[in-house]
Amino acid sequence: MPDPAAAGTLLAFDFGLERIGVAVGEALLGQARALTTIVAPDNDTRFARIGKLIGEWQAQRLVVGLPLALDGSEHEMSARCRRFAHQLEGRFGLPVALVDERYSSAEAEARLTERGLPWQARKGEVDALAAQIILQDYLDARIPARAA
Repeated sequence: MPDPAAAGTLLAFDFGLERIGVAVGEALLGQARALTTIVAPDNDTRFARIGKLIGEWQAQRLVVGLPLALDGSEHEMSARCRRFAHQLEGRFGLPVALVDERYSSAEAEARLTERGLPWQARKGEVDALAAQIILQDYLDARIPARAA
């Protein structure tokens, strides 16, 4: 039986310096979908858009992709993502989980290429799809039977 505390809507983020991909999912359903990409030059605008999405979707928890090196070690972008996760938690008072996001952008790029999308169209969708992959990995890990 699913844990009632694990129910609710989640938003996931593929954090980047220029763009932040966003996905939404429902814990009980165990399904994630790409939502949007936030492109904003400053943090105030970025967090205002995130706050609007949290309110619109009534998110109860957040997930942030944590980029790691191939050997699992952290690097400069890992620290930036951890900072972003702490800012989300502090600003919005929601629990934030960090998820290993190795290969999520490459997988998103490959899926979009398979669909035959030209480069310009892929560029607009890759971050949101990477966020979907991150969130789906998180959901699948919480309910192992779904991953099979």
